[in-house]
Amino acid sequence: MNVQEKIVELLSALLEDDKFFIVEVQVSSSKVRQKITILIDSDPGISIDECAEISWKLGEMLETQEVIPNAYTLEVSSPGVGYPLAMPRQFRKNIGRSLRVVLKDGIEKKGELISADEEGFVLLEELKKKKKDQVPAELSFAYADIAKAEVQIKF
Repeated sequence: MNVQEKIVELLSALLEDDKFFIVEVQVSSSKVRQKITILIDSDPGISIDECAEISWKLGEMLETQEVIPNAYTLEVSSPGVGYPLAMPRQFRKNIGRSLRVVLKDGIEKKGELISADEEGFVLLEELKKKKKDQVPAELSFAYADIAKAEVQIKF
């Protein structure tokens, strides 16, 4: 088991109540001072205090079990607004919001996320020009066909 897998195992045990979920775990390959970056989220969102508490508990577990022999930096945070959606739970959390989706073939679509399940999601396509008889289409996507999906912030 490599360091990243061990961290995911410890973190999963720490987050066992399913309130929080792991978005990403990165471990730098530096031999001098490794950097561990963990992105965590929850359906209602995650606070700085919750990130700090998880970081503190995980840090204790890493020290106690001597997972990383050398000095390291541990960073626990939430994925920012511009961070691409990566898993079905993130898509479900963002139903009702506007998304920009880039397919693996390079085609880009924008629209309101209206539903999501374990296999894919549905967007209500954003019309480029509002014509009198034009009706927005419901576009279905499989997660496997998506290169990137980002929430669009409207002001």
